[in-house]
Amino acid sequence: MSHPYLDLDSRSFWKSAVSEVGPLGLTDLWRPGFRINKTHKIVTAGSCFAQNISSRLVKAGYTWLNTEPGPAFAQEDVKKKYNYGVFSFRTGNIYTAKMLRQWVSFAFGVDEPRIPPIVHNGRYFDPYRQQICPEGFATEEELLASREETFDAIRNAFTQADIFFFTLGLTEAWIDRETKQEYSSCPGVVCGEFDPDRVKFINHEFTSIVADFKAAMKIINENRQSNISVLLTVSPVPLTATASKSHVLVAVTRSKSTLRAAADQIVRGNRRIDYYPSYEVITSPVSRAIHYSSNLRNISPEGVNNVLSYFFTAIKRFDKKSASPTETTAKHASEDEDDIDENDDVVCEEVILNAFAK
Repeated sequence: MSHPYLDLDSRSFWKSAVSEVGPLGLTDLWRPGFRINKTHKIVTAGSCFAQNISSRLVKAGYTWLNTEPGPAFAQEDVKKKYNYGVFSFRTGNIYTAKMLRQWVSFAFGVDEPRIPPIVHNGRYFDPYRQQICPEGFATEEELLASREETFDAIRNAFTQADIFFFTLGLTEAWIDRETKQEYSSCPGVVCGEFDPDRVKFINHEFTSIVADFKAAMKIINENRQSNISVLLTVSPVPLTATASKSHVLVAVTRSKSTLRAAADQIVRGNRRIDYYPSYEVITSPVSRAIHYSSNLRNISPEGVNNVLSYFFTAIKRFDKKSASPTETTAKHASEDEDDIDENDDVVCEEVILNAFAK
């Protein structure tokens, strides 16, 4: 007898690659599509989970680009409060591919912001990053000036960077009916009031996610000398709440499945774009939910550590081109990196929705 399965190695079979080794014994989980070393300049953006990546890159000695670090005189906790140093630029969380497309379109002059500022208690909030300044801005002019600084930071980041690490987070979003542009979160949750005549719920579909991401990359690459390398991942953090009318568990499955399929389509046939399986590490049946905190939503520090241990092990092996693919497990890999600090704070707009749970 002869068939294609006879010559496959152990990583191709569930029994030998997953069930027999357990959640901390997985090996050869990911083979990088391109080299990532400590001299490469890396830009990070995306959902709440992506914040773990930027902080861990810095701890491990990699070159993370922070093009909007904030005032030099400010204390680090104050900078964090005002969303400096969370991502490579001060956009706050970028949950969707459409939101990414908006930001790079604004920064590189392809489009312009057309949703007016949200006025709340006499203060001005940016509809594209409502939580960036917790108390809001004193004037509209101050808001617009701050936004221009972020546009400049985005341009600097993408023209300098070698690698863009982006985490897809959500499919559910809220758009302005008139401009068709997307809010960072539903108006009325963080600030302002919800107006159904102005604001519309949208649940992004596979084709629009792929199209928006590719359009964003086209804008970025048109403003560079060579195409940037991209590492995509999907956030394993479930939705805090859904506006889809489905049960939240069903909505989460729909959202994450769509994002995972879109990521696969984006990567397919493009040697400059790769996918890292953080979503799979956390949500796989073999993990038995051990990587989640007690609320079954937040990823525990140990879970983050496990995800990124696979990442650092793989890129070091790829860079050195020496170690055998199966000789180091994630458990062992974590020993030569700093553990995730349990006090590391993640700034997440979406989690505010918890306050409205009945």
